[in-house]
Amino acid sequence: MENAISIGGQISFWVVFLEGLVSFFSPCVLPLIPIYVSYLAGNAKRTEPDGTISYERKKVFFHTVFFVLGISFAFFVLGLSFSALGSFFNQYKNVFSRVGGIIILLLGLYQVGFLKLKSLDQEHRLPFRLKLQNMNPLVAFVMGFTFSFAWTPCVGPALSSVLVLASTAKNALTGNMLVLIYTIGFVLPFLALGLFTTQVLNFIKRKQKILQYAIKVGGILLILVGIMTFTGWMNGITGYLNSFSGEATASSSISEGDGSSSEGLSSTSSQPESSSQVESSSQQERMAAFDFTLTDQNGDTHTLSDYKGKVVFLNFWATWCPPCLQEMPHIQELYEEYDENTGDVIFLGVSSPKSDKNPYVQEKTSDEVKTFLAEHEYTFPVVFDIDGAVFEDYLIRSLPTTFMIDTDGNIYGYVPGGLTKEMMVNIINQTQEDSQ
Repeated sequence: MENAISIGGQISFWVVFLEGLVSFFSPCVLPLIPIYVSYLAGNAKRTEPDGTISYERKKVFFHTVFFVLGISFAFFVLGLSFSALGSFFNQYKNVFSRVGGIIILLLGLYQVGFLKLKSLDQEHRLPFRLKLQNMNPLVAFVMGFTFSFAWTPCVGPALSSVLVLASTAKNALTGNMLVLIYTIGFVLPFLALGLFTTQVLNFIKRKQKILQYAIKVGGILLILVGIMTFTGWMNGITGYLNSFSGEATASSSISEGDGSSSEGLSSTSSQPESSSQVESSSQQERMAAFDFTLTDQNGDTHTLSDYKGKVVFLNFWATWCPPCLQEMPHIQELYEEYDENTGDVIFLGVSSPKSDKNPYVQEKTSDEVKTFLAEHEYTFPVVFDIDGAVFEDYLIRSLPTTFMIDTDGNIYGYVPGGLTKEMMVNIINQTQEDSQ
């Protein structure tokens, strides 16, 4: 990836790594460490004359490497399954990411102890036993793979949160990176166990009470990830800011009279790896924004190309759309916080009112929209697409839809559906950072 993923993305990778590390100390894994060691040691276990037990380091570590490869393979199988699920829900990624954030938050509350879920309180063992007196690399790999599925329900909160993030990742590479980082955190203690078997076992035996708190720490991390995912801090991972292609087609239309938002417009770029991206593609790959000259509620004229050199927050909305009405106060707040279009960020709303040239839309007339804006004290400029041409150029089939235009006048990305204020700030920052 040619650019850093963003502050939120970097934090999330560290959190995922810590989740993997803490998962090692779950009640399904930690108490069974002596059993794993006895399996992996095979005939490398020795009893010293004074009665102490030691292990042949090279052999145990060699077997442990294949054991953790088996674990890694199992986690990647799960990750690929969830990534495929995320691809299936790609057009609803904004909603799916928020639902995922709530799920992760609930898992964190469970692990801290505020919720009780029977399905996660159980350990599911596989219905067969392995004879492991004569350990070899292949058996160690199979053991790691099978043990992983036995642990999965018990380390479920942390692992589930990572799989949810993988399913909402902006592309398969990022999803696999999440699973890889979690796996690294999870298997590092096993590798340490393979190198320093005797010392690690003695440490675990002495520190049982202290290690119990690791489970609570993991729960707190999950709560943090859930909040970050829901609010948009992890847009570097979930990628709700989609790339735009002029050949895009909408999968759903605005249904007249239902007063709801359909989030059907999704990325249809011919390059799957670049869709839903947060770190920008190169400038040559971006599509030039469709220029327009329209008049706002105050009679002022706005030409989009005049704003080159600035980032443009272009929001398509309607008075009958509940999600639009929910996010408009946030747009007004940001319009004021960013110096009311006198700074480096321009806020423009776009309305397509009913008119002789546009008679079949559900929206009110331009005069009625102006009255609506005045009554709610919205002062950010809203331009009127009288004939619906701009809505057609930008393939608007769901409301609200927000486009981010970079400083070169190109479409940086778009988001179908309502946004929180934090999400708006996040996509503005990304567009600014990637335009420099």
